[in-house]
Amino acid sequence: MKSVIKDPHLDPGKFLEIVHRSEIAGKLDILSHIFNNISKTHRCIRALKTVQAEHAAPQLYTTLHRRTCSSVSGPRITTHYTIHPRDKDPRWEGIEMERFADEADVVVVGGGPAGLSAAIRLKQLANEQEKELRVCLVEKASQIGAHTLSGACLEPSALNELIPDWKERGAPLNTPVTEDVFSILTEKHRIPVPMLPGLPMANHGNYIVRLGNFVRWLGEQAEELGVEIYPGYAASEVLFHEDGSVKGIATNDVGIAKDGSPKDVFERGMELHAKVTLFGEGCHGHLAKQLYKQFNLRENCEPQTYAIGLKELWTIDEKKWRPGRVEHSVGWPLNRNTYGGSFLYHLNEGEPLVALGFVIGLDYSNPYLSPFREFQRWKHHPFVAPTLEGGTRIAYGARALNEGGLQSIPKLTFPGGLLMGCSPGFMNVPKIKGTHTAMKSGMLAAETIFPKVTAESLDSDTTGLHVTEYADALKSSWVWKELHAVRNIRPSFHNYFGLYGGMVYTGVFYWVFRGKEPWTLKHCGLDANQLKPAKDCTPIEYPKPDGKISFDLLSSVALSGTNHEGDQPPHLTLKDDSVPVARNLAIYDGPEQRFCPAGVYEYVPLETGDGMRLQINAQNCVHCKTCDIKDPSQNINWVVPEGGGGPAYNGM
Repeated sequence: MKSVIKDPHLDPGKFLEIVHRSEIAGKLDILSHIFNNISKTHRCIRALKTVQAEHAAPQLYTTLHRRTCSSVSGPRITTHYTIHPRDKDPRWEGIEMERFADEADVVVVGGGPAGLSAAIRLKQLANEQEKELRVCLVEKASQIGAHTLSGACLEPSALNELIPDWKERGAPLNTPVTEDVFSILTEKHRIPVPMLPGLPMANHGNYIVRLGNFVRWLGEQAEELGVEIYPGYAASEVLFHEDGSVKGIATNDVGIAKDGSPKDVFERGMELHAKVTLFGEGCHGHLAKQLYKQFNLRENCEPQTYAIGLKELWTIDEKKWRPGRVEHSVGWPLNRNTYGGSFLYHLNEGEPLVALGFVIGLDYSNPYLSPFREFQRWKHHPFVAPTLEGGTRIAYGARALNEGGLQSIPKLTFPGGLLMGCSPGFMNVPKIKGTHTAMKSGMLAAETIFPKVTAESLDSDTTGLHVTEYADALKSSWVWKELHAVRNIRPSFHNYFGLYGGMVYTGVFYWVFRGKEPWTLKHCGLDANQLKPAKDCTPIEYPKPDGKISFDLLSSVALSGTNHEGDQPPHLTLKDDSVPVARNLAIYDGPEQRFCPAGVYEYVPLETGDGMRLQINAQNCVHCKTCDIKDPSQNINWVVPEGGGGPAYNGM
């Protein structure tokens, strides 16, 4: 099925750069360049047609598009080749499956804070030591920062180390924190909690940022240093040497129809080979899941536990705007045994803008709980609503967060590669911050692999370099010290008193003893295993949205800018198409309808009227990965869609 063409006259990296940077695929000057410089023009023209087809008619996402996948009683729901291999599909007979291959010293997967920090640090070291080093970074979003979403209150410690003159370089850190407010909410009232110095939630010295804008700026710094950045190309497959070490990655194929058959414009992805591949995909990465199994990386750690974070941007009445104010709350509308809380940040971006959101731990037990609707309900609290009244909501998004902390960090290195950033999970949960630790992990990755990849004689037991020094460097860094100090705060909430017991624990063992207790608490296991059967739970009655402060799901997803090429196999794949109705609906009343923040999953009546079927609206997916995490049957496997698809967050 797979062979590789290495053409000395073809520069695939240059070709991808030319195609991607063009505003309109198919311009005559690009075609001329291709004809003059690439011997295998027929292959490049096919690739151009694919890009042209994707970009010729951009869709204005004013309404929610539904792409229906049929039930198990009709055509199959899942048509993706990861479930139905192409070598067993007669429609693929005779289709050319060769891929171009390109070589780099280092390949970085993911254009987030970790990946870009690693790439920047590598090129800094190369320039300082006057060494040639080719660093290629691939990012599935159409633009750097387009899939980035966070609160975000940024601790600048790692940035100060990476780019000390960031202020002079115009980093978009415009809002230093000036005021910290923390509250426990009841249904009608607010109980203020003093923000004592030294508590994890204290934000003195931090900045309120729009993380997508910050990541875009990091991308500009990386390009100035010579990093080759290829947005719009999703890494879909890990490649291996014959000895089992990682060889690199392959980007996604394009031109596959929704039913899994090849289109006329089908084009294979390309391979990027490297001495070391750095995986910084973000939370619950598609390739990281494969690496966990391939190298048994989670053998000696606890299962990761997660949360879902939902966020909106609003413009508000200028009289209510307090730039630099940071507000956090716990309590209502959640009960004491559901972990979660809110944030509301006042940005100073030239207009009265606030970022607000809600985070809920995905270890909740009631299948009737809807994170999205809890978020909408929270906005009506008497302490929150006055800020939003008269304002305008301008953006919406959601993403999953790693919450396992130190206990859940897997083995970080393996022959040919390593994990960094939110992929293995370096988030400081009590702080609700992971950008600074992700950046530092990327920097340490760069510093430990640089001597290896630039050595004149490679000393390695495997073809792909195994840089174990990276894990040692992390354990000696402030990242590890920080995560160790807060390791027990998140699991301390698993007690009879829930929220209140966890807060008492935090006050005693963190604020007083700084996390030096000689024990490490455990989590409760996989989030997917925490749901109770619907018959044992009480349905939650949510109020209808008023269209002024609270909103319905469909209009919210429209504000995320989400779009995918409609005629492609749904990337929300099912290992078994019969499981959703037979188990999830029968036992848990279809919880994927509620935990998905984008309306991707629906149970609808069969056309015959004698049952239900699952409908997957894959075009709505905001790439949060919640379904892959929380599905009680662990039957959903999120894989990358065609590159460039997904949300288009504008500085979220």
